[in-house]
Amino acid sequence: MPFTQLAGASAAAKALAPTACTTIEEVGSTGVGALTLAFLALTVSTCVMIAKAASSGPEHRKYYFLNVYICGISAFAYFAMLSGQGWTAIAGCRQFFYARYVDWFMTTALIILQLGLIAGQDFVSIAAVMGTDMLMVLAGYMGAVSVVTTVKWFWFILGLSLFMPVIYSLARTFRETVITRKDPEMIELYGKIAWLTIILWAFYPVVWLFSEGFASFSVSFEVVAYAIMDIISKVVFTFMIVSAHDSLAAPSMAPAQSREYV
Repeated sequence: MPFTQLAGASAAAKALAPTACTTIEEVGSTGVGALTLAFLALTVSTCVMIAKAASSGPEHRKYYFLNVYICGISAFAYFAMLSGQGWTAIAGCRQFFYARYVDWFMTTALIILQLGLIAGQDFVSIAAVMGTDMLMVLAGYMGAVSVVTTVKWFWFILGLSLFMPVIYSLARTFRETVITRKDPEMIELYGKIAWLTIILWAFYPVVWLFSEGFASFSVSFEVVAYAIMDIISKVVFTFMIVSAHDSLAAPSMAPAQSREYV
């Protein structure tokens, strides 16, 4: 019976495959403008972070290098999309930019690493949250390219189930760690950038639901929405870290407990 079910799903997939499209809904001028703006903002931010990394000491440099990769990888992805690369047609004859998923797969993990370092979280916990986040992005991609409806929504639900522990870790686990450092400036910095990230990331599945999911949003609206969120979650995020330059001089990991010997 499983073989027949798989055969039926395969037949349905072939019937819905976008290869039969005579026309494809592509991004319009508004979407191209958003891609251009995002590319420029991310490129400028990358250059600023490179300059900051070159002129900073070792303790600050690691944060700026992470910012370089967060903005730089996204700038590469937006240049690809702006150049007409990094896309394919999906079910419904709709243009789908897979380049953004390559971007998110790497940059969201780097954002978590950045937040973990600022919080002083142990590397094992940081790595676990990063891995969960990468699986979440992969589930979103698989759902977007699925042509069988039940498979699409399976991937979406799986992605949401992976999204919850990521958000919990940023809002609770990492925050509890930074509080133990008893550094008001670092606590304030982490609170600002963590909640910026949490709030913005909560909008991504909503846009996915009405674009790659139900295809209710036009491709241009989808591109504009993702571009705005990417700019805020990366450019604003990195400059908030730059503005807290003095606070970053504190040790990145929680200090070990001192012992008194008699």
